[in-house]
Amino acid sequence: MIRRTSTRLLDLTHTLRDGMPVYPGTASPLFQRVATLDEQGFEEHLLTLLTHTGTHIDAPAHTLSGGASIDQIPVDHFIGPGCVVDVAGPSITLATLKAHEAQIEGADFVILRSGWWRRWGRADYFEGFPVLTDAAADWLSARGLKGVGVDMISVDAVGSPNLLNHHALLSAGVLLIENLTQLDALPLDGFELICLPLQLKGGDGSPVRAVARLL
Repeated sequence: MIRRTSTRLLDLTHTLRDGMPVYPGTASPLFQRVATLDEQGFEEHLLTLLTHTGTHIDAPAHTLSGGASIDQIPVDHFIGPGCVVDVAGPSITLATLKAHEAQIEGADFVILRSGWWRRWGRADYFEGFPVLTDAAADWLSARGLKGVGVDMISVDAVGSPNLLNHHALLSAGVLLIENLTQLDALPLDGFELICLPLQLKGGDGSPVRAVARLL
């Protein structure tokens, strides 16, 4: 029996599965059963998936030469107080962020909530979502944050040749959590974000189980 806790938790993670949406042009995950209860007496699967599949975290090594990998980041860097900023497309401007400056200053993680997660599984999930302007990304990079999360496929537009927002944030040590989901129940603040990755040697990123604990 699974023991349930009285602590109020919100699961913000997409389920990993066959045929799930992936970044355009990248490989879909594969789930291969290698043992069954009937034949071996236990269940086991071989998983083949990219480090940026589903709800995942980007480490600086993702886009920066010599950047820190997942296993080089202290575990407490994946947990901390969060706040939500509601955003709409096509651009997330500095003015939008500054309107929430007091909340952001008290947070380790800023979640940019666009509502785009509702398009998960549709072709239009990959196009037209709100993207940080250069000024907005630079401003967030200077806030001393642990991370920025989005309910979209990326902090840069799909097909971006330079990944400027990735570079700006990751170069400042700001981790990126992409493909968050089910953000409607998340309050503007008063929660702790927990997004623990796999401990991958040299990992440029990892799928995570992202959870918000309401305080």
